[in-house]
Amino acid sequence: MVKLTKIYTRTGDDGTTGLVDGSRAAKDAPRMAAIGDVDELNSSIGLAALHATGPMLTALRTIQNDLFDLGADLATPGDDFTPSDMVLRIVSAQVQRLEDEIDAMNADMAPLTSFILPGGNALAASLHMARTIARRAERTLVAARRDVAVNPEAQRYVNRLSDWLFVAARHANGQGADDILWVPGASR
Repeated sequence: MVKLTKIYTRTGDDGTTGLVDGSRAAKDAPRMAAIGDVDELNSSIGLAALHATGPMLTALRTIQNDLFDLGADLATPGDDFTPSDMVLRIVSAQVQRLEDEIDAMNADMAPLTSFILPGGNALAASLHMARTIARRAERTLVAARRDVAVNPEAQRYVNRLSDWLFVAARHANGQGADDILWVPGASR
């Protein structure tokens, strides 16, 4: 259980931040950029959740919890990605859950006949925004892999999450019926 009684520690005043194992990393290191993008993604999902109810709200809260697990995973140095009681790691079951939910949401939707513009109702627009942040988080996670070991399941999770957010946005737009279709060259 996490217990924080003091929010500021002054230990980051030198431009570094602490990792799970007690080591320090530069705040602008690729690992920290990935953690920051995952944090931003989590916040954007929190905004989307303001417009969600029922199963969608439950799914978004589960994803937010997963993203905290993902942040802990990324903040844990090393190349042993085996989870334990003391080490949080993203696992294949979390990726599989996203895939199962994508399939369930997609089951009743007509296939896409055009690219769609991000938007629609407030929930869909918020989910589209989260999707673009997920794509950025994936890019920074891939960049971090050049410097440090990254759990392959963590990368798969973020990739799948962007797909989940796309399908969830369509689902929120009346099962895709209210999607805004791209009309190539419409403003020429």
